Amino acid sequence: MPGASVSVIIAAYNAMPYLTRCITSVAEQTIGRERLEVIVVDDGSTDGTAAELRRLTGLYPGLLRVLHQENSGGPSGPRNSGLEHATGTFVFFLDADDHLGPEALERMVRMAEENGTDIVLGKMVGVGGRGAPTSMFKRSQPRTDVFSSRVYWTLNPMKLFRRELLERHGLRFPTDLAIGEDQLFVGAAYLHASGISVVADYDCLFWVLREDEGNITRRLKGSERRLRFLPRVIGMILENVPPGPGRDHLAHRHLTVEVQQLLADQLVFEPRETQQKMLDQLAEIIEPLWHEGMNGRLSAMARLRLHLVRHRMLDELLELLAFEKRLGRTKVATPVLVDGGRALARYPFLRDPDRAVPDICYDVIAQLGVRHHVTRAELRGTTLHLAGHGYVHRVETHDVSTALVLRERGSGTEYRLPVTHTATPKLGSQEDEGRYHYETAGFEAAVDFTTAADGGPLADGLWDISLAVGAQGLSKEVRIGSKRAAGVCAAPATHVAATAEGLRAVTLYTTKPHGNVTLELGEKKHRVRPQLRLDDIRWAEGAPAQLQFGGRCDLAEYPADALFLTLCQGGAEAVEFPVRSVPGSRDFRVTVPVDRLPAGTWTGELRLGTWAVPLPALPADLPPAKWRRRALPWYARPVPGSAGRFALLVAKTDLVRALTRRATVRP
Repeated sequence: MPGASVSVIIAAYNAMPYLTRCITSVAEQTIGRERLEVIVVDDGSTDGTAAELRRLTGLYPGLLRVLHQENSGGPSGPRNSGLEHATGTFVFFLDADDHLGPEALERMVRMAEENGTDIVLGKMVGVGGRGAPTSMFKRSQPRTDVFSSRVYWTLNPMKLFRRELLERHGLRFPTDLAIGEDQLFVGAAYLHASGISVVADYDCLFWVLREDEGNITRRLKGSERRLRFLPRVIGMILENVPPGPGRDHLAHRHLTVEVQQLLADQLVFEPRETQQKMLDQLAEIIEPLWHEGMNGRLSAMARLRLHLVRHRMLDELLELLAFEKRLGRTKVATPVLVDGGRALARYPFLRDPDRAVPDICYDVIAQLGVRHHVTRAELRGTTLHLAGHGYVHRVETHDVSTALVLRERGSGTEYRLPVTHTATPKLGSQEDEGRYHYETAGFEAAVDFTTAADGGPLADGLWDISLAVGAQGLSKEVRIGSKRAAGVCAAPATHVAATAEGLRAVTLYTTKPHGNVTLELGEKKHRVRPQLRLDDIRWAEGAPAQLQFGGRCDLAEYPADALFLTLCQGGAEAVEFPVRSVPGSRDFRVTVPVDRLPAGTWTGELRLGTWAVPLPALPADLPPAKWRRRALPWYARPVPGSAGRFALLVAKTDLVRALTRRATVRP
């Protein structure tokens, strides 16, 4: 089937009844069968797989190519066989236990073609209790690489590969490994790929846990197999990636996932003599990857685990693994020791003089969450009022030293302001079985932006608001607002406030998508003028010489006497008319007694300090107004041809011309 877009390679060994759904999901792909070839390699099945493949070949004529071979003992052989026969531009390896979402291949091929990438990861979903990787599927990524994303945390081969990549580098699955063969294949492909894409907005692959738990990785137990593939994967990294952040990024995965699985799932079940031998081997294997500079990437538990491995402390390691297992069954977080601004988890052997494990193996300050809730965030005049609570999880609120932090987003200029600490009785009683108490976690703050900059006014800019939550000499900072009471900062609110320097625009809003509170001074994002508008002009009922304007001001607050309408003619001095708010709304009215205006053509605008909004054009069908001034007739009417702008002519009636016109039209 030359020229096919995708070759789907399925290695099948005793895969009934899962095989039927697997192949059906491929045949029904929206990409179309004309762009598919399905290569199924029967690896010596004895359960009816061969008969089902014959039936499916008849059901989907021309779609399936079936290869039969003696059992190879693992998935590498059949996958390699399928790859040798593949002709598609792309290759997708699919296990016979699993199945695809209907649009999976169409979406992945489109992603690869639009972005010129060599590998595409499609979102995986666990079925039947099987855990699927998630960290790399937080969002779709059109183009990334192995060092600046989490793609390396999934090394199974159920991905879309550009076949030219595999052939150019001669990539095949090693046949001498029972497990871990996929890591060597996929890891090498990642490192050689010209771009990697991630499809995270569609469920592409359904990763099934067989009812008999017969998935290959679950059937193969024993530490010896894992200790064979791990040094080869590490060797691949050392050979292809120079020392530095890139290597450390990949090492992080193996020093946490592989080491933890090997210890918890293998070592603990081995005889004592095998355990010590295995630990010695593991210490040698990880030695080239782990160095002290990686500590910042690793959790405290991972650092402690690796320290015990490196120093071959078998008894301590077994005790730690038992502790981890108990920890996984409880909902209570491990207590911490706060000392000198550091938070140390009370894991086994903390400051045990006989073990001498360094404190860095217990330091969890980077892992401690900061819990916060905002109950008030509102502007009144020049002052921002804030209230709520904040605490560091597992650090009780003794010797509280919380402060408010204002940081300008562009320049990084920062000011720290005091808060008033308030009582929060019973806070924390609903989590960790009530073990930790945060009874002085509340805060209140009043921030006057005219004095918040060390006694002076804050400069124009976007001032992000954080809380430096402090207790017992420890402090952690958190942006506030993502957790807030209903109605707090529900929508951006722009104010115009009176200051010694004049009127200033200030907006309180929350960022997207996180919902953190920001104080905007000046008009960086939210403008004042669009919130002022006039949309109705008419002669007042019962007062035909009074022009009435209707409008709306969507500002949350402004000085009552600062908004007015002005009319002027030429360079003459402007005439001002006050705005009257409509009770219970943001609408307003302005009345202009045109019978008091001097003769001339008048233009105008709505003014609020330095902000001005031109008045809209008078309606073309607005009739003239007529009145008498000192017994003489006057009128006001729109100026013809005023080109969409407000222009009102006020003039004395020319009696001679009026009488002439009247005589002319008289029959």
